[in-house]
Amino acid sequence: MGAVMLQGTGSDVGKSVLVAGLCRLLANRGLKVLPFKPQNMSNNAAVTPEGGEIGRAQALQALACRVPPHVDMNPVLLKPQSDRVAQLIVHGHMQGQSDSEYYRSHKGELLDTVLGSYQRLRADADIVIVEGAGSPAEINLREGDIANMGFARAAGVPVVLVGDIDRGGVIASIVGTHIVIDPEDAAMIRAFLINKFRGDVRLFDAGYDAIAERTGWEGLGVVPWIAAARKLPAEDAVALDHLTHGSSASVEIAVPMLSRIANFDDFDPLAQEPSVRLTMVPPGQPIPASAGLIILPGTKATIADLAFLRAQGWDVDIAAHVRRGGHILGICGGYQMLGRTISDPEGIEGGSGSVTGLGYLPVDTVLGGHKMLASVEGTDIPAGQAFHGYEMHVGVTTSATAPLLRFSDGRTDGATSPDGRIAGCYVHGLFASSEQRKMWLGKLGAASNGLDHAIIVDAALDELAAELDKVVDIARLLSIAREARPCRM
Repeated sequence: MGAVMLQGTGSDVGKSVLVAGLCRLLANRGLKVLPFKPQNMSNNAAVTPEGGEIGRAQALQALACRVPPHVDMNPVLLKPQSDRVAQLIVHGHMQGQSDSEYYRSHKGELLDTVLGSYQRLRADADIVIVEGAGSPAEINLREGDIANMGFARAAGVPVVLVGDIDRGGVIASIVGTHIVIDPEDAAMIRAFLINKFRGDVRLFDAGYDAIAERTGWEGLGVVPWIAAARKLPAEDAVALDHLTHGSSASVEIAVPMLSRIANFDDFDPLAQEPSVRLTMVPPGQPIPASAGLIILPGTKATIADLAFLRAQGWDVDIAAHVRRGGHILGICGGYQMLGRTISDPEGIEGGSGSVTGLGYLPVDTVLGGHKMLASVEGTDIPAGQAFHGYEMHVGVTTSATAPLLRFSDGRTDGATSPDGRIAGCYVHGLFASSEQRKMWLGKLGAASNGLDHAIIVDAALDELAAELDKVVDIARLLSIAREARPCRM
């Protein structure tokens, strides 16, 4: 049938969620749908069955399609380690580090890699739904582009432009995009979608018509603010800036927002628990003394974020929390921080050296070596409750105390203090297991809803698809997808 690409007037306009919803909608109609994002920049990643990593959003979109995630769905992934340096992942595997200037001047060399992945997906699908990155209006980034119009033109994929009305200025953002981009790029855009509308949609009729008149693009619909989207994993840490869930809950769990926080969807299942107030603590704010559990999250730069944690004064808050008898869990980089030392002899995160950890667990970490990417399952050792999740880390941690987890293959992971109040492990996704949520909340004196988080996400995708079916011109969308041409390789 073909392919269609959703690009946005800016970042965080809802492209990832719309692609997921359209994937589920079309899959529910019996089509074989596959998602694709040429280039992603995110520290929220997922492990694929073949042992690679892709952006979490593409893994969610694969779930929406009811297919396993694959590295071809996101062939180029950038994982920021600092403001100017990112880890480069190609076809699921680390290729080293790249600073912003080097990547900007060399990214065009990855176009064939991107097109190869797209061709394999298209050959195996009725329709491929492609997601752009950022905005085509960033014309300063157009040269060598592989994420938006550079890909669309090379692959012959027609584009639908998405504008976010909730942030304001949607007419100017769509019409302005038409004005500033190259006419040949503008010709790739066939239609526009308005996203995140609140209120009476009839009030926007004149604005909708004005966009069509000024751009020559047709409108495919106005998508309302859909509550089900809140139950889906967020890709961008920007979405965490204003998140506090469960204001009337019985227990509080606090997560300091490290500067390079990674895999923060670990906490989504907790946000769905009625008994939990999940507080994402922003920089400059203290960790609430009312928290019963502090979770130190994963990070793309453990040593730098340990310094960041101390600069916020969070180490003082954590010490006070421990004196009060509170619980702490470190996940991946957060686990490393809880130990005695972290060494980086190869300069994996930048300069080589060693730093002193927070010292709450008798463990020592050496960064380097092969990157561990694997799905895992097993039971926790203290309570024997089942878990499933994944590992995604560079480095080895040696422990002088009891481990926290036992994998199904007999290996152990993590560490726990003698009284069980402080623990850490490398496994992401622990709280998606209902048994683990029940155990951890039980330590805090709270009850769990006992729901399978995977079922919640799957139901949310169906709800999202049903809402999109009501407001988006799907027949015209499919007609646009049929206009896709063969790749230019």
